[in-house]
Amino acid sequence: MLSEKSTATVRATLPAVGAAIGTITERFYERLFAAHPGLLRDLFNRGNQAAGLQKQALAGSIAAFATHLVDRPEDRPDVMLGRIAHKHASLGVTAEQYKVVHEHLFAAIVEVLGEAVTAEVAEAWDEVYWLMANALIAIEDRLYAERGVLAGDVWREWTVAGRTEETADCATFRLRPADGAPAPDFKPGQYVSVQVELADGARQIRQYSLTSAPGGELRSITVKRVKGAPDGEVSSHLHARVREGDTLRVSAPYGDLVLDGGDAPLLLASAGVGCTPMVSMLEQLAAEGHRSPVTVVHADRSPAEHPLRDDHAALTAKLPHAAAHFWYENPEPGHPADRTGLVDLTALPVPSGTRAYLCGPLPFMRAVRTQLLAKGVAAADIHYEVFGPDLWLAQD
Repeated sequence: MLSEKSTATVRATLPAVGAAIGTITERFYERLFAAHPGLLRDLFNRGNQAAGLQKQALAGSIAAFATHLVDRPEDRPDVMLGRIAHKHASLGVTAEQYKVVHEHLFAAIVEVLGEAVTAEVAEAWDEVYWLMANALIAIEDRLYAERGVLAGDVWREWTVAGRTEETADCATFRLRPADGAPAPDFKPGQYVSVQVELADGARQIRQYSLTSAPGGELRSITVKRVKGAPDGEVSSHLHARVREGDTLRVSAPYGDLVLDGGDAPLLLASAGVGCTPMVSMLEQLAAEGHRSPVTVVHADRSPAEHPLRDDHAALTAKLPHAAAHFWYENPEPGHPADRTGLVDLTALPVPSGTRAYLCGPLPFMRAVRTQLLAKGVAAADIHYEVFGPDLWLAQD
């Protein structure tokens, strides 16, 4: 809980800090990478840095945390903290790195705000930072302990046991632990980090949802090749260079978009490669013989571009009270049951007490969430996963 003195100071300075937070985070990353270039090479996503996405996410999380502290001092935003901590744990972030961030973040604050950063203001925002940092460190320590790994040492060698081309731009890689030891268990909906060495020697990391069911010796990830300016470094490397028999460095599974259990009605909504955690969830539900209603919603450009389409439909069909609804911007002949255009839940029955799980581009998830709220789904029962920096808070 933020001290009474700091609460008053943060409340008074939050508008000024919030207005400048984008500039502060930009200057912070400039300072951080100048002092520690290895962090950009081997830890941070260079594509997100170049596009400014990580800056937006950091700014949004700091502003949201500080606002929560002054508006709701009796509790913490544990959902936000948990989502960040899972991502950090999959990267092997250490407690010492929070000290490095503190040094360069506060230097950036002073540089941008100048004389407005009095000793009292600095002390108050220092308290905000360490409340957030220590909460994350505690959650990450617990996550590391649960997985039996040490912070900064999360990587394990896995062998590519097979590769399947799902669409023109999506490939599934089936992985087996290279040391022959059992694969770690996971909860459907979770992801792993994959680290690859690129041509310039950088070890870049990306997260990919596990698409297989828990159990067994293999784990699967489905990777979409990211195209743009520039193309995705890691996805392009995996598509162009990684074949059966190759090895990859893979983290333990993390992620908080997991089924709660119980027999509540479910709605699994995805778009594009966001279907990957949903396919894993459907595998679990089918294996358990889930009998409550399950509504499966997916949006894509066309059936040919829908990753794991056959699995998506077949697993839904295994459930006795489930239905799949696929929307395509460009439908194809031979798919008469598909819908055209953007997802519209107006005509779909959504049972009372439904728990919803969303994954896909942020505009898609915002639109689906709005429709679900209008249909009476409680906000607390709508869960989501963002691939890449979480910009939901940054855009609120």
